[in-house]
Amino acid sequence: MTDSVPAAAIASPVITEEPPSIDYAVLSPMLVVFAAGVVAVLIEAFAPAARRHSIQLGLALASVLGAFVLTVLQVGAMPDAEAGMAPEEVAGVTTAMNSVAIDRPTLFLQGTILVLSFISLLLVAERRSGESAFAAQAATVPGSEEERSHVLAGSRHTEVYPLVLFALLGMLLFPAANDFLTMFVALEVMSLPLYLLCGLARRRRLFSQEAAVKYFLLGAFSSAFFLFGIALVYGYAGSVNFADIHEAIETGGSTLFVGGTATPLLLVGIAMIAVGLLFKVGAVPFHNWKPDVYQGAPTPITALMASGVLVAAFGAMLRVFLMAFGAAVADWRPMLWVVAILTMVLAAVVAVTQRDIKRLLAYSSVVHAGFVLTAVVAATPEGLAGALFYLAAYGFTTIGAFAVITLVRTHENGPEAADISQWAGLGRTSPLLAGALALFLLAFAGIPLTSGFIGKFAVFQAAVAAGATPLVVVGVLASAVTAFFYVRIIVLMYFAEPEGAGPSVIRAGTLTGSVIGLGVAATLLLGVYPTPVLDTLLPQPVEAALEPGMATEDGFTR
Repeated sequence: MTDSVPAAAIASPVITEEPPSIDYAVLSPMLVVFAAGVVAVLIEAFAPAARRHSIQLGLALASVLGAFVLTVLQVGAMPDAEAGMAPEEVAGVTTAMNSVAIDRPTLFLQGTILVLSFISLLLVAERRSGESAFAAQAATVPGSEEERSHVLAGSRHTEVYPLVLFALLGMLLFPAANDFLTMFVALEVMSLPLYLLCGLARRRRLFSQEAAVKYFLLGAFSSAFFLFGIALVYGYAGSVNFADIHEAIETGGSTLFVGGTATPLLLVGIAMIAVGLLFKVGAVPFHNWKPDVYQGAPTPITALMASGVLVAAFGAMLRVFLMAFGAAVADWRPMLWVVAILTMVLAAVVAVTQRDIKRLLAYSSVVHAGFVLTAVVAATPEGLAGALFYLAAYGFTTIGAFAVITLVRTHENGPEAADISQWAGLGRTSPLLAGALALFLLAFAGIPLTSGFIGKFAVFQAAVAAGATPLVVVGVLASAVTAFFYVRIIVLMYFAEPEGAGPSVIRAGTLTGSVIGLGVAATLLLGVYPTPVLDTLLPQPVEAALEPGMATEDGFTR
């Protein structure tokens, strides 16, 4: 006969008539982006077709810039960590019934996402000879007369801008969510516009639509795993709030369970939530969508996904594993060890065989996700700081690389040069462009004096300090493998004989040229002088530290 649960152990529902307290100033960056997205939808409905593009572009850039300014102002309002201060004094604030947390790591992530999204919008807006990277009319059948008529008429798909703004809203909320329901809403707000954007490529329409369908179907499966995991964790803790979950793990579960009998429920819940988050970062074995989607999506959207979405996804993962599950670090760390090793090794080996430049960079993104996972495994303030720096550095570099890809074509007015053999001789025909790409590839490889070297050093150092030296050894070996295919492209550009006249390079417009210039500047600056970012912008631990693994001393708040 099983023991019955005392009635007093079951908490009665609390009914309140008090409205929730919402600090709109704290949420102002997200509210600005949300308002701009709503206005952009109204512009699509009421503005003249001939003026929509200029209005939408101006609104999108202004809103992102305004949100970034508000984020910087919030950083300035945060108290600095000083000796003797308790962690909760510098952790930040929660609002909207503790569903959103704004602290130093979150503000850094949001600021990085806004900058990367602003740069991506410049790529989205670029038009060459009256042609953009997006379909003239996505609702038409590829190859049909209706599509041809829209192309000849110069139709523009300006719906791209509100979709990007709503995706950006999800990216900003994703790492700021302080409970799992808010995080799930942010995940869907971020993902649904991206499913549509991936199918809007102007060239190779069927391939683009196939990529969008794959992304949607696999994304739906990952969201289902994420939701099921939330349900299991809720059953264990009796709450979806990260602070309550953390407390429940420390006490062995909610009051319904005695003696830690619900531990299997927690472990399965953590594993299923991890599936949803690992899918978004593209870690093995949940990475198969990345090469197809990166290859089929319009290149500006690929750049946005490889930078902003990756930063948001890892920000959410860091908050979940360090905050909600911080007290169970011994339980989930072995799982992430296995995932990190598989991600670095398998992706590096498969990348060597790739011939398509965008698929190669997709597998490269998977490998870099493995590198960042080593910092997550560390579960320390140093690991958090290293991961944030790595994400920012990688974001600038990858946007610059995809900006270069938009300029190299198979022939004049042709599609982008996909096969890496078509890049042979680029160093002779366009030395500046080849030099920029070479710098980005060297940064991906982690060569000194580039941002990639500092990023890898930061995450590997944190992992070694946390006792994960074998994981670092695997990471170093994987870096050596990835350096091979990065250097192979450089050798092709400078030392291989081109087929025929060589690759055709279209003239970089002001917008694309600015993106490449910003990428080069950030890659060099963060590689040569990273101190301001590492010492000032990233959260610094205070002396009043809590137990290792809880990570509240590094600036996160629950």
